[in-house]
Amino acid sequence: MKKTPFYACHIEANGKIVDFGGWALPVNYGSQIKEHEIVRQDSGMFDVSQMQIIDISGEDAKAFLRYLMCNDVAKLNKNGSGKALYSAILNEHAGIIDDLIVYLTDTNETSYRIVSNGATSEKDLLWINTQATKYNVTITPRDDLAILAVQGPNAINKVIQANPQLLAQLQQLKPFESFTSDNYFYARTGYTGENGLEIILPQNDAHRLWHELLDVNVTPCGLGARDTLRLEAGMNLYGHDMDENITPIECNMDCVVDLSDKNRDFIGKVKYLELKAKNKNSMQVGIVLTGKGVLREGQKIIVSGQESGVVTSGTFSPTLKTSIAIARVKDFNDEVAVEIRGQQISAKLVKLPFVRNGRIML
Repeated sequence: MKKTPFYACHIEANGKIVDFGGWALPVNYGSQIKEHEIVRQDSGMFDVSQMQIIDISGEDAKAFLRYLMCNDVAKLNKNGSGKALYSAILNEHAGIIDDLIVYLTDTNETSYRIVSNGATSEKDLLWINTQATKYNVTITPRDDLAILAVQGPNAINKVIQANPQLLAQLQQLKPFESFTSDNYFYARTGYTGENGLEIILPQNDAHRLWHELLDVNVTPCGLGARDTLRLEAGMNLYGHDMDENITPIECNMDCVVDLSDKNRDFIGKVKYLELKAKNKNSMQVGIVLTGKGVLREGQKIIVSGQESGVVTSGTFSPTLKTSIAIARVKDFNDEVAVEIRGQQISAKLVKLPFVRNGRIML
């Protein structure tokens, strides 16, 4: 397994190491539920250095990204550099190759940074490089960097405690904004449904940053809590809730498809518009189990006695104290059943998310 720059820190903290897409990462440091609750109530930190960082620069960078992605990076320069945008890369059939965040890193719109999924990094790089051949751009994978996500209602204050010189910049930082200070890249983004930061830093500084945050009582958290937090927040997991055979229409990601500029072409646009017009697509919903059991990926959803969908991600929710799931269904009906071990267990379909910023949304 590949090791991130924080690996020694995980061992020091008694992290339970597992194979996560070829990376040695902690699933927890003792109690997954406790780590989940700490992020909802205070602050926790996650090593997400397996994520792929790619810098894209050159005079055609903006034009290239406007074609590569379904969301429009032209929106990023309205208020100067540092803005971020959630987007996706589609194939010609409008299936999702990957979802990602793209940052504008200069005021001339010639330099951008992409952070995408680590499990799809080879596929993403091949696709991006192939599509870039007609553009004057430079594609630079940043394998020299690490990423630490600090999440929770007290996350930003804890980072300020650890680094008081960042007080003014962090207090002014709005969601989906970023800035660079002393070779550290701070972005107010995350994958937990809570306030927080994702910090991109030189690999050699990983140990120092980790211990600075430990000293101000930021709790190490593992993959287990990250998954239950993102699921409560209704956030998709690539390879489960979406993939190359699933369009944005089917996984609640229509918001990342920007059609405002009718003259802009992007990969997958023609097929996306065709499918959208047919209006025969499955929809993504949340499920709350009202009977006994645990919701898991692959379970069938029964509406009015007929199979109508499938669970794409499921777990026990530490916040709701019951089992929840993300699912794709053909029909929406408040009262449904989920097939668990041959039995139909009662459940309710709800709009996502389940929890956001510590507040139950049901």
